Amino acid sequence: MSDSDIQTVSTEDAAQLLAAAESAANQAYAPYSKFRVGAAVLTEKGVFTGANIENASSNLGICAERVALSHARMHQVTKIIGIAVNCIDAPEVTDLQSGITMPCGGCRQWFVELAPEAWIITNGSQEVFRTQDLLPKPFVLKNSNDTP
Repeated sequence: MSDSDIQTVSTEDAAQLLAAAESAANQAYAPYSKFRVGAAVLTEKGVFTGANIENASSNLGICAERVALSHARMHQVTKIIGIAVNCIDAPEVTDLQSGITMPCGGCRQWFVELAPEAWIITNGSQEVFRTQDLLPKPFVLKNSNDTP
């Protein structure tokens, strides 16, 4: 991947990141929903991936986006440039407003805190989103390390 400007995404970066997310989706554990999702985050330290992991107690599962962000964070990454989400079991999207390949609300909230300037792409849309596009009025607490 090239050293992309955080404000833009190249066609090459998008394709490579979506491919990495697709590869990650093949590692998902989704025996209940049968809906495998992979995510890849582009950072200054490289690409970090994750896949959804379900649990019989459904609220204990974790989304691919959060696994990928956690993976990056565990490698001391603090600046996320871009995020790709690939839902390999989603039906072919004909109405892009269906939202079937879009990140859930919980993941959007994670983006606000861990990837506030990131661009976001999915395999179900040609549009490039920004964190603030997906969650324009997020829940935010002032961190004690924030400057006034």
